[in-house]
Amino acid sequence: MNDVFLFVYGTLRRDSRSDMYYLLARHADFIGDATYQGKLYKIDYYPGVVPSEDPSDVVQGEVYRLCDSDFVLSRLDQYEECGPGFSEPTEYVREIQYVRLRSGKNISTWVYLYNLPTNDLALVRSGRFS
Repeated sequence: MNDVFLFVYGTLRRDSRSDMYYLLARHADFIGDATYQGKLYKIDYYPGVVPSEDPSDVVQGEVYRLCDSDFVLSRLDQYEECGPGFSEPTEYVREIQYVRLRSGKNISTWVYLYNLPTNDLALVRSGRFS
């Protein structure tokens, strides 16, 4: 059985204390802090990330190993309003991306990517959403 990982960078992080973080905490193991090569935007009270070709664009987040990936991902898809049953284009899409753990190891994880135009959004230059 292959491990399934998830990279989180906003309302699913440990310090968010959101209801969905607690779902993740019950059904996943915290692996550690990680970075993703992307740009982080403030959407509203929550962020969105888009991939970037520029290595200086770094988003700070956390990686989890999902214990019951089908259950967790189906609940998170509902939370992120993406996947079957939601009108296209959805605000987020869930895709496999590479992230870098603090140890320097790159791993393949699911990431919820922002899927709408970013022209009028504020860039979070620090790469950390708070």
